[in-house]
Amino acid sequence: MDDLGPLCAGIDPHPALLAHWGLDETVQGLEVFAMTCVEAFAGTAAVVKPQSAFFERFGSAGIAVLERTLQGLREAGTLTVLDVKRGDIGSTMAAYAHAYLSQDSPLRADAITVSPFLGFGSLRPALDLARETGRGVFVLALTSNPDGPRVQHATLHGSSVAGGVVDGVTSQNLTDRRAGVLGSVGLVVGATVGSAVQTLGLDLAAANAPLLAPGVGAQGATADDLRSVFGAALPNVLASSSREILGAGPDGVALRAAARHTARQLNAILST
Repeated sequence: MDDLGPLCAGIDPHPALLAHWGLDETVQGLEVFAMTCVEAFAGTAAVVKPQSAFFERFGSAGIAVLERTLQGLREAGTLTVLDVKRGDIGSTMAAYAHAYLSQDSPLRADAITVSPFLGFGSLRPALDLARETGRGVFVLALTSNPDGPRVQHATLHGSSVAGGVVDGVTSQNLTDRRAGVLGSVGLVVGATVGSAVQTLGLDLAAANAPLLAPGVGAQGATADDLRSVFGAALPNVLASSSREILGAGPDGVALRAAARHTARQLNAILST
């Protein structure tokens, strides 16, 4: 990441993007899209984030393409965050954790996104397996969708839901913080959440967490937005951009150039 800059490039085979690339909305079109992204992003972006839903919608054949996508990035030495936003309880959450974080799973990624809204403790199977296998999780905390604040800003016993999530992650990363290294449990905080971090009194820097920040590019987040939202935690930000970069396809050279350009821009922002 130090060499490539703080870019997390998304692989989102959205129907509109398949059409923009001149590809059929089929498994064959999906595979061309995904493999072009693998070739363009490997060694270009610090992290690549496939969105699982756009593969899952094609059924088992789409999942097989997702497996090949993750394998291709793994073989290229490129870190992956699989965007699956899983969140459940007990043995079901343990099964999700095994599917994406165990060493022997063909769907294994370096990290996954998880939802804590059944209670932070419900994530325990994923947190434990990620630590055991040297992987990571990114926990949803503040999202930029319009309905997000109704849940995430809600307060109970004087603390917001988002604040409880940040507190949980801070606790998980305490040992790493004492060792002087960045924690393996991250947070998802939208780059377009405005003043919410300050309003809710969230101390993102104290969480010692990698911060996955969707919203860069097509969703409109600016350099000022990143500085305003993340403040002292700005060096921990991994900024996610999908549609703006993917719009440069289907030419792989243009796609790689778009990723490099975005990475350079982000590096300039986040290093100041």
